[in-house]
This record gives sequence, structure tokens and C-alpha cells, in this order.
Amino acid sequence: MKIAFIGLGNMGAPMALNLLKAGYPLSVFDLVPSALKTLADAGAVAAVSAAAAVRDADVVVSMLPASAHVRKLYLGDGGVLDAAKPGALLIDSSTIAPQAAREVAEEALAKGFAMIDAPVSGGTAGAAAGTLTFIVGGPAAALERARPLLERMGRNIFHAGASGAGQIAKICNNMLLGIQMIGTAEAISLGVASGVDAKVLSDIMAKSSGRNWALEVYNPWPGVMDNVPASRGYSGGFGTDLMLKDLGLAQEAATAADAATPLGALARELYQRHSQSGSGALDFSSIVQALAGKG
Repeated sequence: MKIAFIGLGNMGAPMALNLLKAGYPLSVFDLVPSALKTLADAGAVAAVSAAAAVRDADVVVSMLPASAHVRKLYLGDGGVLDAAKPGALLIDSSTIAPQAAREVAEEALAKGFAMIDAPVSGGTAGAAAGTLTFIVGGPAAALERARPLLERMGRNIFHAGASGAGQIAKICNNMLLGIQMIGTAEAISLGVASGVDAKVLSDIMAKSSGRNWALEVYNPWPGVMDNVPASRGYSGGFGTDLMLKDLGLAQEAATAADAATPLGALARELYQRHSQSGSGALDFSSIVQALAGKG
């Protein structure tokens, strides 16, 4: 089975590497030459364009930043829907607006392609370890075709519903994550300002009712936990601007569904301020700097 992988950023590159390790022939494309070189050095075929990458592929996987990029990749002139071979399976793991996912899937279906939206949770560490959670929207039959590949990149696979449902579930998850990170950062900042050691406080809360993923797996305070962005100056990981994008998608979904999300709205406002302060490229856990008065 030949696979094309488009988008080799912080998440896409390790996902593609796991497919290579599983023995799948892989053609890849990214606009960043260094990203292409990394995959080529690992054994992938570096294509000169997305169209060239997908031309002979049985499966196309994409991991892109936003709705506009996905629409252009699939629906643009000479895009995937024009260049892919008939019957190819399309898997988009980007986090985008549910309506955009539905539009692309509908056009794909009209042209004879099966497609699923399969955004992921688990961060860059999960991508590297092959332990991601895939949150899938689309036909059950297409998911079953995709399952062997998804299992090489992730540990958990959920079918959320029809096309776009994967995006809705992912947006809800990331809204909660953004809220949790702010709450965790705020609590640690308060403790430190009051004279409590950040690691001691984190250990206490991790065994108490305030425990959560941001606290236990992705602690935002420098020196508390190794191998997280806070331990390397908030480089790598999941960028502030990407979290801001996802919180914006959540607010759009809330408006469309007439759902109340006051904490989600506040989280978006706080991340927007943090981004505007010059921290947009830093990992989203760097919000602790703003709450601690350091950024």
C-alpha cells in the first residue's frame, strides 16, 4: 500500500516517520525543504509538489495548519482531488472548521473518493511515540480502511460520527485543554507567589481533586517536569497561535450551535493577548508567563 503524506510539521513529521518504520512506502511533500530532507533521509520519497506526491498513492494523509490550507490542498486547481488516483482513501488529520471538513468530504465523495476527518490528540510526544488518539468523522467503512494505518500512528481510535464530527469532538477537547492549561498555570503561579515550591505544589495537586492532563503530563512551570516545552524555553510542542486558532474554532461552533461557552471565550481572549504580546510561536503552556507576570 503506497501512502502520500502532506504536511511535515511538528505533528506530521513524526506521524509520517512511524508509517515509514511500519514498512509502508511513503511519498511526502511540505513547503519547508528541511522537513522534506528529514523524511527523505529516513527513506521516504520527497516529491516536488503535493500533486506529485499523491499521484500513485493508495492513501493520502494530510496534516495542515488551518481550514484554508486544507481547502487549497484538496479543492484547488491541480489539488488532491484532481491528482489522486481513482479510489484513493483520503485522511485529513488537520484540526479545521467542521463545515470545511464537510465541504471537502462532500466534494471528495462526488469525485469518487472515500474521506475521513481524523484530527488527533496527544501532542508531539504522542506523535513521536505512536500513541495519538484519532477522533474520526466520516463513513464507518472508510474508517475501517484507514484503521491499519491509524493504528501505526496512534493508540486510541474513536468514531465520532459523520463527516465533520471528528472536528467537532477535537475542538471540544482542545477548548477544555486550553481552559485546563490556564487554570493549572494560574494555580501554580498563585502558589509560587505565596512561597510554595512549584514542584511540591504540582505533586500535591496531582494527587488531589485538581489533577488534570496539563498538570500531570505537560506541566507549564519550568523545572517541574523533564521533556516538556517548559523545560526547554517553551520551544516546540503545540504553539500558542495554534491553540488560539482552535479556541476560535470552538467559539464559531458555539455560535452555530447556540451553546454557552463562557470559559472557552475567556480562554480565547487570554490566549489572544498572550499571542499579541509576542508569544505566538511559543508552546501554549507558556501562558504561565503571562499569568505569572513574566510575559
